[in-house]
Amino acid sequence: MTIIEAARTAATGILTATADAATAAYRDAVRTYSREKLRSVAMVGADGTDTMFVDVLVEDAIIGAATAAGANILSEERGFVDVGSAITLVVDPVDGSANAAAGIPLACFSAAVVVDGEFTEAMTSWLHTDERWWASRTASEYRTSGCTSLDRAAVSMLRPHERNRDAWWRVASAATRIRILSCSTLESVFVATGASDAFVDAGSDTHRLMDIAAAVVLVEASGGAVIDAYDRPVEFDADLTKRWSGIVASTPDLAEELRAAIAG
Repeated sequence: MTIIEAARTAATGILTATADAATAAYRDAVRTYSREKLRSVAMVGADGTDTMFVDVLVEDAIIGAATAAGANILSEERGFVDVGSAITLVVDPVDGSANAAAGIPLACFSAAVVVDGEFTEAMTSWLHTDERWWASRTASEYRTSGCTSLDRAAVSMLRPHERNRDAWWRVASAATRIRILSCSTLESVFVATGASDAFVDAGSDTHRLMDIAAAVVLVEASGGAVIDAYDRPVEFDADLTKRWSGIVASTPDLAEELRAAIAG
C-alpha cells in the first residue's frame, strides 16, 4: 500500500471522528449557553472575519479530534494547524453560525479531505439532526437531479449584496424557484442528492474554500459540477484571504448557464 493509499484509507475514520466531535460540541453548546452568548463575537478568525462563540466551541473540539487522529486541519477560525500529516481536512466547523446561534436548525459541520493536494472525499453533517452525507471522488450513493436549464431549475442562493444585486436578480428572475437557507454546505448537499438543482453565489465573492470544498467531492461524484463564476479554479489553497463565487449545479450545462447569467 502506498503512502497516498494509506492516507485515503485513514481519511474516512478521521471524517467520522471529527463529525462526532462537532455534533457533541454543538449540542453541548446549545444546552449550556444562551443565544446571546452563542452569537457573541469571540475573536477575529484567520479568514479576517468575526468569529462567533459557538464557532470557537465547535472548532476546538474538531481540532482536538483531527490532530489526535493525526490529520492537519485548515479551518476558517484558527487557520492551518500542521501536524506533519499526509492528510489535511478543510473544515467549516459551523456553517450557518447565525442560524445555529439563533436556534434555526440550518447549520452544518462540513469537511473535505486533501491528500497530495487533491480533494479525495468529503462529509457534511447536519448538526441539528446528525444526518450525514459522504462521498469520495470515485464513490457516491447520490445522484443530482440532472437539470440542464436555468428556466426549469430550483436554485438556492446567497442573499444579495449591493455589489452583485444586478447579477443576483438575473439569476433569480430566470429560475423557476429561489431559496435562501443561509447554509452553503447544506444547500450544496441538496444539489448532490437531487433535492435542488443548483446553489450559487451570484458574483459577490463571499465563499471561502471551506464553504464549497466538500461540494467539490459530494456534487461532482454525484454527476454535478462545481465551478467559480469568474473561472477561478476551486482547489486546495491554505490562503484564507481568497474568495470564490461558487456555482454548484446538477449538471455542467446548468453551471455554465448560471455563470453566463451572472456575467450578464
